[in-house]
Amino acid sequence: METNSLFFTFGRPFSPLYSLAMRLRESLYRRGTLPSYRFEVPVVSVGNLTMGGTGKTPMVQYLARLLQEHGFRPAIVSRGYGGAARGKVNLVSDGSNLLLDAHAAGDEPRLLAETLPGVPVLTGIVRRLPARRALELGADVLLLDDGFQHLPIVRDIDLVLFNTDRLAGNSRVFPGGDLREPVAALRRATGFVMTGVHEANRERAERFADLLRSKFPDIPVAFAGLQLEGLVEIAPSGMIVPAEAAPFEKTPCFGFCGIAHPELFRQTLIAQGFSLAGFLALADHQRYSEAQLDRLLGQARKSGAQWLLATEKDLVKLADRAGQLPLPLYGLRMRVAADADFSRTILKQLSSRSIPR
Repeated sequence: METNSLFFTFGRPFSPLYSLAMRLRESLYRRGTLPSYRFEVPVVSVGNLTMGGTGKTPMVQYLARLLQEHGFRPAIVSRGYGGAARGKVNLVSDGSNLLLDAHAAGDEPRLLAETLPGVPVLTGIVRRLPARRALELGADVLLLDDGFQHLPIVRDIDLVLFNTDRLAGNSRVFPGGDLREPVAALRRATGFVMTGVHEANRERAERFADLLRSKFPDIPVAFAGLQLEGLVEIAPSGMIVPAEAAPFEKTPCFGFCGIAHPELFRQTLIAQGFSLAGFLALADHQRYSEAQLDRLLGQARKSGAQWLLATEKDLVKLADRAGQLPLPLYGLRMRVAADADFSRTILKQLSSRSIPR
């Protein structure tokens, strides 16, 4: 969510009330007044304290692949924000078959399902229900996507991500600022991860990491960046696949995205050396209506662009229209590059609670 300073200004008087409500809620779960559930397998939560994007989806992808490489059978459980499916348990993928499209599942669960073969992806508002179904499918580790505020499920690893370029926003609690909870909620975390770290902002990341260490000395801080894996495209089957040929990289492209912080994607395209003729920033989880596509294509033609470039999250929502577009459409695939110590710590913590595989 892009900071709306006017909204936050008017919302500031209500921040103490919201903050109090979140503190009370946390207290009720901590005391057992509100029930929480512990599963017989390890649970890893990936979340954040701020509203908007901190790189949760790439981190979930990274962890799922890490676990698969070391013999675990992970499953991903998400709320399914933006998806039309309203079942108590919505099976996006059973690990072998894709069962829901982006409209039904939500763009992020569908993207996770497409890019993580062998990993079941499930959604549901009451997340213990899809979590239980994931165990029935054979999962021995549960990954909670955007789970830091989801207190009904007890987790073994509770990661809180901070985008290095945005940190804690204006450091005020909603509706007066970017924070979903008071800063004190961070004591629940078992690890902090600074995301989007690169050479130009590493000093900023280090300073914020030092601040976190001073306030929460027992919680380790890790650093993670993004590296370009390559361009992807939509195959005739509707699946996202690596681009067979990329003859357009040095020709003018038109970038667009519907993510929480579109400016970060625009800066990424520039940093990667793409010839950006124009750029359109859309709302997070933007659905592409005919009118929206006409607007996008009109601006692309006017800019002189010869092809379109978006995030993978946008591509999954355009799977049924890519073949009808007048310009070639590609997506940018990025992967998390994390510290080796971070991976070793995750695996060590999980092994201490794992069931035999």
